[in-house]
Amino acid sequence: MEFTTLTEDEFRKFYLAHPLKTFLQSPEIGMLRVKSGWQVDYVGVKKKDTIIAATMLLSKPQFLHKLEFYAPRGFLLDYDDKKLLKFFTEQIRKFIQKRHGYILRIDPYLVKQERDINGDIVENGENNEDVISTLKKLGFQESKHHEQVKWMFVLDLENKTEEQLMKEFRPNTRNYIRKAMKLGIQVRELSYDELDVFKAITKETSSRIGFPDKSLKYYQDMYKLLHDKGEIRYMIAELNLKEYQAKTLEEIESLKKQIEEIGDNHSKQGRKKSLTIDLENAKKRVKETEKLIKAHGDSIVLSGGMFICNCEEMIYLFSGNYIEFMQFNGQYLIQWEMIRYALNNGFKKYNFYGISGNFDKKSSEYGVYEFKKGFNGHVVELIGEFELPINHYYNLYKNNIAIRNTIKKIIKK
Repeated sequence: MEFTTLTEDEFRKFYLAHPLKTFLQSPEIGMLRVKSGWQVDYVGVKKKDTIIAATMLLSKPQFLHKLEFYAPRGFLLDYDDKKLLKFFTEQIRKFIQKRHGYILRIDPYLVKQERDINGDIVENGENNEDVISTLKKLGFQESKHHEQVKWMFVLDLENKTEEQLMKEFRPNTRNYIRKAMKLGIQVRELSYDELDVFKAITKETSSRIGFPDKSLKYYQDMYKLLHDKGEIRYMIAELNLKEYQAKTLEEIESLKKQIEEIGDNHSKQGRKKSLTIDLENAKKRVKETEKLIKAHGDSIVLSGGMFICNCEEMIYLFSGNYIEFMQFNGQYLIQWEMIRYALNNGFKKYNFYGISGNFDKKSSEYGVYEFKKGFNGHVVELIGEFELPINHYYNLYKNNIAIRNTIKKIIKK
């Protein structure tokens, strides 16, 4: 076995063919990191001129101007091949030492233990505790910090049909999708020049619920890097209020006619009462829609989502909703349209991406999981992030963090 640097082209070909690949390991993500001050290296192991292991190594001066190294989503290799894993780790350690780095972080795209839709461990399911043990023997330490998500929610698409998928959704989820369709909500893709529309959605959402948002430049850079390859889509759900108003007025006329036809028929008074309630609700919607048209014009944007489309899985990476328009359920229709797109374009998985891993219904983060759970699927727990100390600066770095955390606790008191 020979440790070697790789060209971007060599790495790309190996990456695209590897079963553990995910978009975070792509050269395009490396290019994005370069814009924020990181350097990119590609290294690997060859056996008889054939690449058998590889990784993208990102590096950037951090603690005391020493280099932090990060391999997004870990090494691309067979983690069960302990000899190969040991050799690659040792050689990367030497590579980093020569570059005066103090730490290597990895977060492999490996399931820790298989879980079901409720987050419960599947008996005799996939388990990579042995890999964790091997990494620790090689000097890696489990990190409490995770730059990437550790818990996800995933819907398998293989051998499924649209009808089967819809049938397996929860009743409420199906109803919300059908209601959105009935209202005439449209889902469409944004162009590069419209990305400010998506940014406005995420800005409103992040300020409302307190999650960190990305910059418009980030969304634009991702578009430039991935869109021409068909690997990213920015989608919005929007409602034409004029058309919605016209449909509601038609509904009112239909309800009036049905009520009139029932008249005093005693056997149908229950039905008449129900139709009367529907009529009053429709009249309320007309008034509400008039206010919306006056405030926002003929059309409103309801929700948005950013989707990564590569590596055989569709990833629902970022999203947002306008709270005042949540009743239209645009976010449900976006999911359904993108699930259909993924299914019809050969993707094996639809990855709803991050959840907290806290399945307590009282948790403030439970709602995100509950929304994704409505589409069926299962919880995925990855093995998490690991740190490999390279030299004594690592201990100084950890001590510095401990001191800062202690000071923060004292200040809070």
